[in-house]
Amino acid sequence: MKPRHIVILGYDGIMGLDLVGPMEAFGSAHVNSPKAGREACYRVTIAALETKTFRSEFGLTITAEKSLSGIRDVDTVLIPGGRGLRESNGHHKLTAWLQKKAGSIRRIASICTGIYGLAPSGLLNGRKVATHWRFTADLAMRYPTLKVNSGSLYVRDGKFWTAAGVTAGIDLSLAVIEEDFGSEVALSVARELVVGGQDGLFRSAEHTFNSATHC
Repeated sequence: MKPRHIVILGYDGIMGLDLVGPMEAFGSAHVNSPKAGREACYRVTIAALETKTFRSEFGLTITAEKSLSGIRDVDTVLIPGGRGLRESNGHHKLTAWLQKKAGSIRRIASICTGIYGLAPSGLLNGRKVATHWRFTADLAMRYPTLKVNSGSLYVRDGKFWTAAGVTAGIDLSLAVIEEDFGSEVALSVARELVVGGQDGLFRSAEHTFNSATHC
């Protein structure tokens, strides 16, 4: 089995858990094959928006495997949140890359304020979206064509997935794993990570929440 390629964007000022949480979830997903034994479901690549070594909001230093421009054969792109995108005037490089590559990518997702990196591309216009509750009003004001849902852990609209704050990125990842490989694999990941998804929370594409986190 060829693992599906998950690309996670990296940049200065990222919220670390938005990157590490989904990376751990996708990296923990395996299936058992009679011929090959235990096989990985995904191959995860961190792709740098600017420099390959970048720092999270709280000082975690991360080195990307590749630059965004060097990425090929993408199944799913995930854009984490963080101050670096939220307080930017726009990352034109990311916008141009998304507009060029969107047609060949099966799934595009953002976590928390990662939507501030996705919305400028225009790909979300007219779609239902989620972000951290603290930024829903600002997002709606800046991008009035978006249908912002203020009470969801994550929302799927076509091939676009958007999630609320921080740990909701893991819920989104579990839902993606379930869609790709079924509930048994997703539940095994949830149990491995000891998260709420093991009780089936990740099954609702618009699961409501009471969040005290931010990104």
